[in-house]
Amino acid sequence: MDLTVRVTWEEGDATVFTHQAGQEGFTHVIAGGGDGTVNEVVNGIMRLPREQRPIMGVVPLGSANDFARSIGLPLAPQQALEAVCELEPQAIDAVLINATQSKSSFDTAINGIQDSPDHFHVSQYYINMLTGGFGAEVTSSTPKRLKRLLGGGAYSIMGAAKAWRHRSYQGRLNWGDGEIDVSLLLLALGNGRQSGGGQVLAPRASLNDGYLDVLMVHDFSSIARLPRLMEELKSFPADGEFLSYFATRRITVTSQPMEACWPLTLDGETRHFEAFTAEVEPLALSVAMRADSALLAP
Repeated sequence: MDLTVRVTWEEGDATVFTHQAGQEGFTHVIAGGGDGTVNEVVNGIMRLPREQRPIMGVVPLGSANDFARSIGLPLAPQQALEAVCELEPQAIDAVLINATQSKSSFDTAINGIQDSPDHFHVSQYYINMLTGGFGAEVTSSTPKRLKRLLGGGAYSIMGAAKAWRHRSYQGRLNWGDGEIDVSLLLLALGNGRQSGGGQVLAPRASLNDGYLDVLMVHDFSSIARLPRLMEELKSFPADGEFLSYFATRRITVTSQPMEACWPLTLDGETRHFEAFTAEVEPLALSVAMRADSALLAP
């Protein structure tokens, strides 16, 4: 396989390079980096017509590498490159986010259309996990130097530190079978299963089943109830005391009040949306990965 290397210098470069590669007829685009790099490559692929979309490979070079680890890719660069050449592409779902973002928090690296003087409409894809609330707060506040030193363990350290002074996030969730006003500690919308350096948040998710697995961790009033919460995180009940877990193809989340944006992460990348809709696009792109991966439904 002939290889052309492009080096990214700032946010958004990998998306631009991937889009160009598809237009130029490259068969594969390899994301050499962490989950954020993978996310940018996915967004570059999804901007292309389906017939121009190259196969995505991953060489995991980040601190957490949640997507690469969860699908069983080799972590050593040489073996990861060989896997891209040898593995058959597998079709997986992508998740489209349509969101409203205030002008004050608008990120110019994301495509946005200004729909009012103070707000932008934003469209962006992810393939692994969206987290909102506590989990996103941990990811966004973990120093890069600490992540380099400790890898995924850095997220656990920051999570433990923040757990003692957590805050809740108010909002409204609307999906095909229901609507609810919530006060949450954490929200996870999983196409994949893990985030934040190996934390399993959607244990029954599959990358190719056309569904999002939704985890809601409801706020608790006393630290004495924390053991019960941890117990439920082992079994993920559909309707527990603190946990709710279900699957849906589409869900809308609105922060309350609207201007109180939840901290969010899309495949580890920090965002702040006042309202957003997540919708699955089934079998939208191809990834070089093992056909017997546990994340692929039969």
